[in-house]
Amino acid sequence: MRRTAVIAALSAVLLTGGVISGWASAAAPAAARGIAAHADAGHPGNGAKTSITERVCDGLADASVPAKEIGLPTTGATVTKTTWVVDGRVGQCQVVGDILPVDPQAPPIEFQVNLPANWNHRALQLGGGGYDGSLVTGLGTYPLQPAGQKTPLQQGFVTLGSDGGHKGSGGFDSTFGLNDEALANYGTESIKKTHDVAMVLMKRTFRATPKYFYFIGFSQGGHEAINAAGLYPKDYDGVVAGTPSYNVAMMHAGIGSVYRDALYADGGAGWLNPAKTQLLVKAVYRACDGLDGLSDGVISNVRACQQTFDVTTLRCAAGADTGDTCLSDAQIRAVTEIASPHNIGFPIEGNAVAAGAPILYGGTYTVFTLGTVSQPANPASGKEAFQYSVLNALATNIVTRDPNYDTRTFNLNEWADRIQKVGEQLDSTSVDLSTFARRGGKMILTTGLADDGISPENTIQFYQRQAAAFGGRLGSFLKFYTMPGFSHGFGPYSVTYDALPALMNWVEKHKAPTHLHTIDANAANNGRTRPLCEYPSWPKFTGHNPDKASSFTCVTP
Repeated sequence: MRRTAVIAALSAVLLTGGVISGWASAAAPAAARGIAAHADAGHPGNGAKTSITERVCDGLADASVPAKEIGLPTTGATVTKTTWVVDGRVGQCQVVGDILPVDPQAPPIEFQVNLPANWNHRALQLGGGGYDGSLVTGLGTYPLQPAGQKTPLQQGFVTLGSDGGHKGSGGFDSTFGLNDEALANYGTESIKKTHDVAMVLMKRTFRATPKYFYFIGFSQGGHEAINAAGLYPKDYDGVVAGTPSYNVAMMHAGIGSVYRDALYADGGAGWLNPAKTQLLVKAVYRACDGLDGLSDGVISNVRACQQTFDVTTLRCAAGADTGDTCLSDAQIRAVTEIASPHNIGFPIEGNAVAAGAPILYGGTYTVFTLGTVSQPANPASGKEAFQYSVLNALATNIVTRDPNYDTRTFNLNEWADRIQKVGEQLDSTSVDLSTFARRGGKMILTTGLADDGISPENTIQFYQRQAAAFGGRLGSFLKFYTMPGFSHGFGPYSVTYDALPALMNWVEKHKAPTHLHTIDANAANNGRTRPLCEYPSWPKFTGHNPDKASSFTCVTP
């Protein structure tokens, strides 16, 4: 990557804890700063436990952070609001502010850092989703955290997040992509900038920095977790990358174009309306649900499903489209194209293969649908297939930088140079994890096997790339788990699991994850559990109680 040398140099910048204007001098007595120190050898900080008071919190209201304290180019940061909250008798200072851009036309990065009085000397940064655009407050649970548990903030973590460097109107609002600095912040830089501001806040408030700094994200947040580990390995001890959109340019341009061409060519002959889509989905589940030893609405043995289900069994008589009870030859070809990997003809960050979709082994297409119209509109109407919508978002404001561009005519080869440049700004396909691993960092990587938003094959590509790079050493710092029945935060089996405790045990106690299990968040399934199986194994029903993880065994195909 052409940005590698620059990013590596910038990520090597270490915070030295300079003065933040607006705070009392570090030389001032502790009582004057409102900071009380208490001996607490039980905390991982190996020393003083510090408490923040309402007075200290109020004193941060007009604070600022000089640009020199932030390891990537900015014009500094300012606190815009502080709020003192007492939660279960424990106080917390919620600090909101802006990290200011170099380009006056670029938007600031809005951040939030939450400083608890019961600080456990750990910090947890939380990632965003989609194209970001809204503030991740860090006040709630982490992605896929089981219900009923205390939030990380309640547990004593300093928590933090940002808006990724811009505000959006929801969905895949890509208008920020018209500005170079905003695009860079979204792609890789807002993570580091937010981290560095939080480090200064902690150092000046608690007179200490965290012993352990973690990152957890899902989707775009999973992408950000990979960036945290790969681009800024000195800053993070452990990350959880859930279904990461690590290759935005390939997913949106490459995979989006596959869907567009398969569904809309020849006047939309290959397009499946909602009834036909669900006809296909139900047929797949009928054929494959029981291949894991249990018919429970979850397809766990996806490789056997690919060998078992034959889409041509849904063929209309003579291959013509005769209604919603069958698929025409054109529709069968479209489904096969969507399910297959495609070489797009040029690499994006070292990879030229657009991953296939799980349309033939468990994707439900109830949220990330194939749309309700047989042809896309210009401008897009919002009724198109989800994957066309993300192609349109990238093609207009990010690749061509023409908001009125007609995505129906978008040709990958004609825009190859620009797509590759965008990949350099946005993608982590070829990110180097060697420094992260060498420094003792740990990564938990996951994907849902029923995810039709970000295909599991896409995440498997990332894992295979790491396996090729590290060989047998990979398992010493990266564990990859697949989740049957789980789509993109929902699905027949809506996964929750104890990601943070597993990561902490691995980082702090050197105990690699073993025997993890998931809990189904779907209320109708009464909290059923399954083992979390490390790729390429999957959970086979071998016991008696279909609701208990102990009745399943992780087996390898």
